[in-house]
Amino acid sequence: MSNDSKDQPLPLEGIRVLAIEQMQAIPMATQLLTHLGAEVVKVEHPVHGESGRTSAPQLPDSDGNLVGSTYIRNNLNKKSVGIDLKHPKAVELITGLVPKFDVVAENFKAGTMERLGLGYDVLAAANPALVYVSVSGFGHSPGPYAEWPAYSVVAEAMGGLNTFRPEPGRYPNIGVAGAVGDNTSGLYAVIGVLSALRHAERSGVGQKVDIAMFDAMVAMMDTVPFNPSVGVHDNSVRAWPGISTFFQANDGLFVAQVGREHQFERFAEAVGHPEWLSDERFSTRQGWASNLDDVIRPAVESWAANMSKLDASKALAAAGVVAGPCFDADDIVADEHVANHNMILSVPRPDTGEPIHFVGNPVKLSRTAEKAPVRWPELGQHTKEILSTELGLSDDELSALKADGAIAG
Repeated sequence: MSNDSKDQPLPLEGIRVLAIEQMQAIPMATQLLTHLGAEVVKVEHPVHGESGRTSAPQLPDSDGNLVGSTYIRNNLNKKSVGIDLKHPKAVELITGLVPKFDVVAENFKAGTMERLGLGYDVLAAANPALVYVSVSGFGHSPGPYAEWPAYSVVAEAMGGLNTFRPEPGRYPNIGVAGAVGDNTSGLYAVIGVLSALRHAERSGVGQKVDIAMFDAMVAMMDTVPFNPSVGVHDNSVRAWPGISTFFQANDGLFVAQVGREHQFERFAEAVGHPEWLSDERFSTRQGWASNLDDVIRPAVESWAANMSKLDASKALAAAGVVAGPCFDADDIVADEHVANHNMILSVPRPDTGEPIHFVGNPVKLSRTAEKAPVRWPELGQHTKEILSTELGLSDDELSALKADGAIAG
């Protein structure tokens, strides 16, 4: 069999995840698990669904209700079960489902699941092999911030994202919908789940995976706590001895990074200024940085004035200089590499049939084909299917639970 054969099942086929989740961090993580073959059943409030359904912008769903963009982006390939977690019947329903699943995933504020009677100890008693993954602002261990509510922007700020490379006189930019803190935490959650599943496979015993968003951002921004310990106390761009900046082409910006002498030689030749190599001003890396705005930038932008940002980047890359265009959404969707790597998935809008673009799975496996996306579920779309199949509930029992407000769908 060649390494290019794609005839093997997805690696997580057979793994079942019960996702008691909201917004982005854990939904993004469980969606990635579905791309790798896992089955994800999502538990939502039976009336209004999880909070991502109310995010802006909103689109009309196929059931006529509006659904928010955060929900749409993070819930491909999933099933939705409507259960009111505050209803007296919720604990019985959830603990009945748990033995049928390998993983429970949640991202409520620390202590919420315990108050609902659905904490790790309760669910592990129902399924000793259970992997229970939790993402919260500050984790479940005692600490000074344990009671704080937290969105990803808080974790980003506390983790050092906004103080690295500061711009004098400007407040830091807030990330796109907090995606850095959420998605970083989600990726660490996936690593934790896969590790704990491997442990459970060997031992038959599950465990809790506790991800603090603050911890995840400290890990992602590792140079922030590291630098002072080795004598680096200025993280500004100007303090870096070299060239790492954006330049203007005729249709937008491109970035170039030159940090070593042989790279500067290639850079100077590529932009048509070999005389820089014998100019004392450019004899050191600090000299490159000090003369960036007055000499280097005008020269590079004059060289690139009749080029596109992609062509300028191609020319530098061909010379061995690290460079790349600053893409916007249209650039990404139209890019040849993105298409070749199947990194844009399309699902039709329920109201117009026009495509909605989703990011694909960046984890490329040589022996398994990628999974075609299945659109996000309607609220409670699979309640009857899951509760009847997994718990053996009859139509009469389901009707009674629905009439009592415990479930919907």
